[in-house]
Amino acid sequence: MTQQSGDETTETVAPTRTAVLAERFPIRRVILVVLSILIVLSVTTGTWKTLTLSEGRISGAGWRDFLVFGVALGSIYALIALGYSLVYGILLMINFAHGEVFMAGAYASFFVAQSLETAGLLDRNPVLSIAILLLSSTAVSMLVAVLLERIAYRPLRNAPRLVPLITAIGASLFLQYTFASFFGSESRGYPSISALEGTWTILGTPIAKTLVLTVVTAVLMLVGLTQFISRTKVGKAMRAVAEDKEIASLMGINVNRVIVTTFAIGGILAGVAGVMFALVFGLVQYNMGFVPGIKAFTAAVLGGIGSVTGAAIGGLILGVVESVGPVLLLSGIHVPAPNQLRDVIAFSILVLVLIFRPGGILGTGEPERG
Repeated sequence: MTQQSGDETTETVAPTRTAVLAERFPIRRVILVVLSILIVLSVTTGTWKTLTLSEGRISGAGWRDFLVFGVALGSIYALIALGYSLVYGILLMINFAHGEVFMAGAYASFFVAQSLETAGLLDRNPVLSIAILLLSSTAVSMLVAVLLERIAYRPLRNAPRLVPLITAIGASLFLQYTFASFFGSESRGYPSISALEGTWTILGTPIAKTLVLTVVTAVLMLVGLTQFISRTKVGKAMRAVAEDKEIASLMGINVNRVIVTTFAIGGILAGVAGVMFALVFGLVQYNMGFVPGIKAFTAAVLGGIGSVTGAAIGGLILGVVESVGPVLLLSGIHVPAPNQLRDVIAFSILVLVLIFRPGGILGTGEPERG
């Protein structure tokens, strides 16, 4: 009987040890390593085949144009992504209606641009015209962002995180179809400014004037935002509320006012991005904010959502990869229209970042718990 009990104990312990070993086996790490190898091989193969094409090889000037356009596009993504990061840093929520804040500003500037064009001011005084377009766009975007916070988000501030997320998606659809109902669903051509037509030669490289204006504006806005957050009382209050809302309230900080200010700043940045987008692409549409908004969210996640610098870096990287990546990776394997797949590459980056480094480039690298 004793021997039989010992045998049964041994048989019971053996599978337990096997189960423990199976649990300790780093299967997730193995999958990530294999996936990394496949990605590196795919990127290397596609790049090598593209760069060694015997016919239809892209010239150095062509690659330069792709890069410059990518930087300008990334600057627009960065401006929108800053709004996502600011709101997430304060409320730990994703404002998926932020793309429609961007769209509202672009639409407002479109109607103002039409009026300026009719009056002849658009070409006669382009500097004043651009300033008026920026003021009108930022005012409308700021108003929409503040109304979203006051009507849609503030009553749900203490609700579970899923509730504001669903509300944000609903607000996004509401704004899209409201604009479609009032202004129509067709695309509208944005009035052109003759002073922004053509190119400027910078360091021997001809660059479209609209792209130069977009990059310079984004840099100025980023520097201004950084200085505002680090040097002003409101900026310090924003950082305090982001750290701990309850303690900040006990220290005399008006949390509601700080949150409204955060949404307003995000709206201003989105309004500027709306004008730059309209000048570069020459059109506005009721759903024009959806895809750029999602890509800006991707940029914020890539850089580290909640980080101002991370949003800027993520937007720049995403813009360059989206512009250069399809041609670089797919031309060599004779994909007919590689630029049609730029959205696939952008969202693939989002998936890969969430898999390999959920915290983003400037984040912790660990997924958020809670």
